[in-house]
Amino acid sequence: MTTTPSGSRSEEQRTRDRASMLTDFAGVILLVLSVFQVLEGIAAVAEDDIYVRGFSYVYNLDVSTWGWIHIAMGVIGGLVGAGLLTRKTWARVAGIAIASISAVNNFLFLPHYPVWSIILIAFAVLVIWALCLQLGDDGDY
Repeated sequence: MTTTPSGSRSEEQRTRDRASMLTDFAGVILLVLSVFQVLEGIAAVAEDDIYVRGFSYVYNLDVSTWGWIHIAMGVIGGLVGAGLLTRKTWARVAGIAIASISAVNNFLFLPHYPVWSIILIAFAVLVIWALCLQLGDDGDY
């Protein structure tokens, strides 16, 4: 840790600390989002009655198909979230990409389970925000 003669940390170190905290925040939120995605997918594959069915919709896939898509997104998101928490350099951009895809995926799933989809979109936006804030940081990751 770099300190000044007065014993306080340098501005550069504080910036790196904030970036590190945002990375941890994004990693944890992405892991939570991934767990939610997998649970949502399992419920859809099991053909649970919680999902709305029988309506005409442009992106109308079978609920089981949506379930497998959510499970795949959850597994990939979990891997990227773990990468963020272990400070892998590829994980920043991958985190933005997977959170963006997750947000679009949940938007397309909106008619089936609107409230839950909106909550997952909000989680994805938090991840994107946290990771985009630090994209330009040149410090240690």
